[in-house]
Amino acid sequence: MGHFRPDPPLTPTAPPSPRMASTVAKTLSSEVSLLLADVMAFRTGLIYDEQMMNYNLLWDYPVCSIEKPERLSTSYEKLKYYGLVERCIPLPYREAIEEEIALVHSLDYIEAVKSTASMNVDELKTFSHKYDAVYFHPNSYHCAKVALGASLQLVDAVMLGEVQNGMALVRPPGHHSQKSEACGFCIFNNVAIAAKYAEKTYRTKRILIVDWDVHHGQGIQYIFEEDPSVLYFSWHRYEEQQFWPHLKDSDYSAVGKGKGVGFNINIPWNKIGMENADYLAAFFYILLPMAYEFNPELVLVSAGFDAVIGDPEGEMRATPECFAHLTHLLMPLAKGKLCVVLEGGYNLRSLSESVCMTARVLLGDPVPPLVGEMVPCTSAIESIQNARAVHQPYWNVLKNQDCAFIKDPSTIGIEEDGSQSSTATTAEEKEVTTVFTVSQGFDEFMDSHMKKVLVLTPRVRTAVSGCGEKLTILDQCLQVEKKKITMEEVGILISGGDCAELKDEYLLLSLGKIFPLIDKIMKREVRNGIAVSSTLSSGAFAARYSTTVRASRVLLLLLGETDIPTDVKEDEKILVVQVYGNQVEKKQSKYYIPISWKKDNEWDGDLLSSLFEIILPLAYGFKPELVILAVGSNIRIQEVTLAHLTHFLQVLAEGRILVISQASDLVETLVSSLLGNPLAAMSSFVLQQENALVLVKLRRELKQHWKLL
Repeated sequence: MGHFRPDPPLTPTAPPSPRMASTVAKTLSSEVSLLLADVMAFRTGLIYDEQMMNYNLLWDYPVCSIEKPERLSTSYEKLKYYGLVERCIPLPYREAIEEEIALVHSLDYIEAVKSTASMNVDELKTFSHKYDAVYFHPNSYHCAKVALGASLQLVDAVMLGEVQNGMALVRPPGHHSQKSEACGFCIFNNVAIAAKYAEKTYRTKRILIVDWDVHHGQGIQYIFEEDPSVLYFSWHRYEEQQFWPHLKDSDYSAVGKGKGVGFNINIPWNKIGMENADYLAAFFYILLPMAYEFNPELVLVSAGFDAVIGDPEGEMRATPECFAHLTHLLMPLAKGKLCVVLEGGYNLRSLSESVCMTARVLLGDPVPPLVGEMVPCTSAIESIQNARAVHQPYWNVLKNQDCAFIKDPSTIGIEEDGSQSSTATTAEEKEVTTVFTVSQGFDEFMDSHMKKVLVLTPRVRTAVSGCGEKLTILDQCLQVEKKKITMEEVGILISGGDCAELKDEYLLLSLGKIFPLIDKIMKREVRNGIAVSSTLSSGAFAARYSTTVRASRVLLLLLGETDIPTDVKEDEKILVVQVYGNQVEKKQSKYYIPISWKKDNEWDGDLLSSLFEIILPLAYGFKPELVILAVGSNIRIQEVTLAHLTHFLQVLAEGRILVISQASDLVETLVSSLLGNPLAAMSSFVLQQENALVLVKLRRELKQHWKLL
């Protein structure tokens, strides 16, 4: 289930001395304390109740046959199987009251749904057929009230600080239901009402709703399309309006109405088979930049898992661990206030594994590796580009970007009779490798796949070396002793022409703190670490050293000006991205990417924009086994921005990251982010025009080497 085996315990040849025994006891006590601190830092709520399974389809209705009670029970049992239930804080369910339901739904509709409790099967069938793809049962009204009440309970717990984040396993789902209409298995719109409830109860001014279900949540869109306080994002199977619910309003051109113009984001998938890279690209180039500009106070996820491989409805190819990545990417927003509410998902195995992957990350576990090549398909790029283009007038972060419309999508082909078809595929898309075959069997494929992506969590999350002992937060970290490093030891890492710095005594002292941290991270004894260094160039030596101790690929992100040895720039095992101020441009190569800002003001918005549009896409393509972030002194970046950057980088390399800071006063903020603590909101997110053009030019130049750009 993991990628490594722990070393066998050492057996002493003689009884340990009292001093040795005391040292061992202190070490074990320290590790236990750190482990408990890590567990307590992630307060994740979980709501589930068997009552929501007490309704089912009572007649033959193939359209609705896949929505069944086992969707809940299988997901919950899988959470128990992985030991995740006992790690969550159980939250009590309650029934929603009519006043809460009426935040979205009409009183006539509520009364109509209430009347189903006394209907016989024929009456239920007649009533159900008034709506599109939904069925009712005598218990539907009660179950729908419990599902909504559970969603509101989760909002309460998060907003009151009882938990940091959480998941509501609910049924029936909600995102298709409208003011006076049931639709698509949905009766009451759980997430939409949760947003209205948060606005009313907690005076929440800005709410982000992320709908990653494979179907368009038209119910949520219609409820908030004129409301600028809610930013709604949905990707969904569309196929040029050929897929349910067959609405023109599901296309990218539906951006909201009135005051809500620009606050409705649709990314229509015009072909089946979308994979992990397609979903990540949508986050990097659309959702995350716009979400940071929006700056939400609460994030709600309409968490449908029918975009996962094997689902009969979605026919997409995302794998369960993709949702761990998506969850981690949302967690810096809204000071970590994140509520995940179940929507769809109809392959019980892929649904349950995806639920567990999402829960793991909410609990603070390492983000597992993504399998497969990180190359988005042509059709996905077209949909993302058109969504960027249509929203460009409304969002500052897009105004200086390359956002031209693509008028002739690749998915429009010509049939023999001359008619258009929305299912044509390009040669590139025909080359997509089938990950499992009918003969192999889906469960066999999933068994094999999950063994590749389920990783062991190091006992200790964060280690520090040479950071001082005055900060209370360091009590939550493992203190690692530095060791003496000689010039000869470091000299073998770099060729003679680049060894001038080795005469710097302070560099050797810094490396004496850094190398032991790298050893512990790569041995999986700790997940991440931080050290203070007097020189930014220590990052290059650290990267080179890492390749000698188990790290076959290292991402080195340098913030600030320093010379980088030629050996490091030319090493294909090390991807170097250097971000610096208004300096002379440096020569770029495939594995050395300099980002030189033309406008040398505050870098905060520019840095995060470069993270979303350049650094993370590069990193996902490179697939590092270790990330090194080296932060120079006197750079024009606020501490809170560095904390967000540090969080995002932990989505890579199973969270193995080493932070090197020249400034000791940044340690507390950086350690807090490494520990997974909630992040303060950024005060502003501005991408300056001159620097936006730098990123546009750089993306064009790098596309030949890196396909996720």
